[in-house]
This record gives sequence, structure tokens and C-alpha cells, in this order.
Amino acid sequence: MSHHCHDEHTHAHGGGDDPHDHSDDITPALQHSLYQHICFDEITTMNEARYGSGREVVRKTWQERMSPEPEVASDVDEQLLINIPFTGQVKLHSILLRTSDSDSAPKTLKVIINREDVDFGVAEETDGTQTFELSRTAEVQELPVRRARFNAVRRLTLFFPDNFGDGEEDVTRISYIGFKGEWMQLGRAPANILYEAAANPADHKLKGTSVNQMGSGIGGRGPGI
Repeated sequence: MSHHCHDEHTHAHGGGDDPHDHSDDITPALQHSLYQHICFDEITTMNEARYGSGREVVRKTWQERMSPEPEVASDVDEQLLINIPFTGQVKLHSILLRTSDSDSAPKTLKVIINREDVDFGVAEETDGTQTFELSRTAEVQELPVRRARFNAVRRLTLFFPDNFGDGEEDVTRISYIGFKGEWMQLGRAPANILYEAAANPADHKLKGTSVNQMGSGIGGRGPGI
């Protein structure tokens, strides 16, 4: 597991040059943002025309959502597949997506959770966890998920099988991807605490006494002293 999951330059409150940014819509969006809980270094994208561009799009902050660059564009055909791991377990509420009002906008999104073996063949064969019909728009789309299916997510696969070109446009383009939800740290520390608490009585037993024997021994010596 990589130790470089956390983004080292989180700047969700920076910027302000974007005329689309207003204080009344930034704050609610940041309240449930999962941005800081994404393993950016472990994001992989299949069929991206420029290596690393899928990761760069996910790395964009909410305030950078309307910026046209960077963007991820598909290479040999219109399909894109992005694998996104989280630093812990999340309850996903919604997916945020910005594309464009053009034929290169993805038309369908199939989401698959908690699988590390997803390639295009697997993505096409499986039903996925949820499928969305997307809009052809330059605005940010918020796609609410069926929360009962997404309450223990460690990894998301986003599969975009087609675009609005209906076979006439080979390049699919996406400029922003974000997530809302709740993050839960995977419980290593509590497990260690429970282990130590359970081990202490055993330590005494290894020395030849049990807790009861120690207690009776102390009581037995008292009158004779």
C-alpha cells in the first residue's frame, strides 16, 4: 500500500479568480468533499491519450472545476476507464462530473466498487454497482448514488463506454471529477488497543499466577504480617 495517498497541496480555500465561484455554492460543496481522502498516486486510467491526465483531472479542487485544463481525453476510441482508490472506507453520496456541450461528452457512466481487476472486458461484462445516463452540458453534473450500495467503498472504477457522438466521435473528454460522502478510517488503532488490553492478564498468567491467585495470596499474607 502506498504511503503517498494524501494530496500534499490541498488548497480548497485558495483561488477566487474564477467568476463562477460564489461563496454560497463553495461552502456546501466542501462540507462533504472526499478530496483529501483520495489516493491520488494510485489512480490509474485506461485509454488516456496523455499519461497521467486522468489523475490530474481527479486532482482538481472544487474551485478549479470550471477550468478547461487539464482534461483527460480518450485515445484509440471513445472509451475511458478510471480506477480511484481511497485512503480508507467511504460512504459515497454523489459523483461530480464536468464534461462539455459537445459530441465528446460521455453519454453513460457505469460505476463499479471494490474491485482491483477491472479492465475494459470486465467493465463491459459486469452490471456494475450503478449506471448513469449523463447530460450533454458544460455545467457540473451531480450524480446521486444509491447510498445503500455505496456505504463501504474503498475503490471506485468509473467506466465511460460511449459519448454523444454515437460512433462518429472517437474522443471522449472529461475536465472535472469529484466526490461527496463520508470518510471512515479503517480501524487499525482500535484493534491494537483491544489486543493490548487482552494481552495484559495473559502476561500475569505466564509468570505462574492468575489474577485470582494473586488476590488470594495478598489476602492470605495480611494477617501473618
